[in-house]
Amino acid sequence: MTTTPVKSFDLEALINSLQGIEIITDSTQVAKLSQDYHTFSPVLVPKLAGKVGDVVVRPANEQEVLKIAAACVKYRIPVTIRGAGTGNYGQCVPLHGGVIVDMTRMHEICWVKPGIARVEAGVKLAALDKKARESGWEMRMAPSTYRTATIAGFVAGGSGGIGSIQYGLLGDRGNLIALRVVTLEDEPRVIELRGDDVQKVNHAWGINGIITEVEIPLAPAYPWVEVILTFPEFMAAAKFGQALADADGMIKKEIGIFASPIPQYFTPLRQYIPDDTNAALLLVAEQSLEFLPGLVEQYGGTITYQKQAQEVGKGANLLEFTWNHTTLHARTVDTSITYLQSIFPADKSLKLVEHMYHHYGDEVMMHLEFIRVNGTAIPAALQLVRYTSEERLNEIIHDHEEKGVFIANPHTYIIEDGGRKVIDPEQLKFKEMVDPYRLMNPGKSKALELKV
Repeated sequence: MTTTPVKSFDLEALINSLQGIEIITDSTQVAKLSQDYHTFSPVLVPKLAGKVGDVVVRPANEQEVLKIAAACVKYRIPVTIRGAGTGNYGQCVPLHGGVIVDMTRMHEICWVKPGIARVEAGVKLAALDKKARESGWEMRMAPSTYRTATIAGFVAGGSGGIGSIQYGLLGDRGNLIALRVVTLEDEPRVIELRGDDVQKVNHAWGINGIITEVEIPLAPAYPWVEVILTFPEFMAAAKFGQALADADGMIKKEIGIFASPIPQYFTPLRQYIPDDTNAALLLVAEQSLEFLPGLVEQYGGTITYQKQAQEVGKGANLLEFTWNHTTLHARTVDTSITYLQSIFPADKSLKLVEHMYHHYGDEVMMHLEFIRVNGTAIPAALQLVRYTSEERLNEIIHDHEEKGVFIANPHTYIIEDGGRKVIDPEQLKFKEMVDPYRLMNPGKSKALELKV
């Protein structure tokens, strides 16, 4: 059965059937909770303008989620799942109205054991990290939005972040242990996916079931030190980043490299980063700090700032200038700036970085984030782009792809046109089973629109 939801659903009947569950009908609030940070993209803004839900529901537990799912199936009302709305591609923007299911009330940390944790979908990443550290553990990776982002939102729409230099990407085998999801069948049920089966729902933008619980592995908690470095030459900074990433004996959680003039957008950090210099923002384990000065000197850098481990988290936090928070800070100064998401091929990564750096100059400002892919440390990038037109942006993307750079396009709300390129056949098969009426976040996949 492959029907598509239509706008003529009975909203009043739905609301009446959900007595006892928190419901928001105020149009201003509903509109606010229908948005995310797709406003980073000047391409997405007009395409998603006016796309809002009809009502927001906030379940407090899994039983309420099952009740919501049953009602939406009964009345054939589309469902869009929302965490904190920190995504950047319109993942939680409803294209066909309907019900926004806000999962933020489900914020119980079920348990934390050595090396593993089980939490409800709406738990904030920072809250989980704080709890885990009480027993000597921490999250393996988190986006720069970790203070507000929810765990299920990260699973559904994220891919990696701070910590990916050590543990790879969220979708890598072993970085997710289990997901508990509610289906949208005639009789909704709860399914527990474990091991490799989690990939049926991971990074699927909420089209394959409502995540209610997440089980993830943890990492040993280290005393971390924040460090700012400056370099007169960008490629010296990039080569330093690669050398630190390759230093397997040094424990690190973040290596961000920023070409001038990007650091000039980091207003709270300006005193540590002189004009016309390139910067590196690091998070290094305290026990590895002694080995850093020699490596910095080797590449002509200067350490300008260092915050001891016990002070990390107080005041300005360097992690909130990395990954896509870099774009946020830049856009605070210049709203014409947008961004790309790139992964440079391991066999020619820094040579290609250097070529693109010189070729585009200030039009595409280089921002590198080192990650581990298939056991090798390579530079990913969230370049800042001075936007002029969609045509020019597409030319830049095409040029990168022709040269072998993988682009996870952040200027589309279609799964296949973004980082996926193609949708996983196993996800499609699972979708057919758990959402036969195609009520889950409709319109976000080409494959589903074509399959009738």
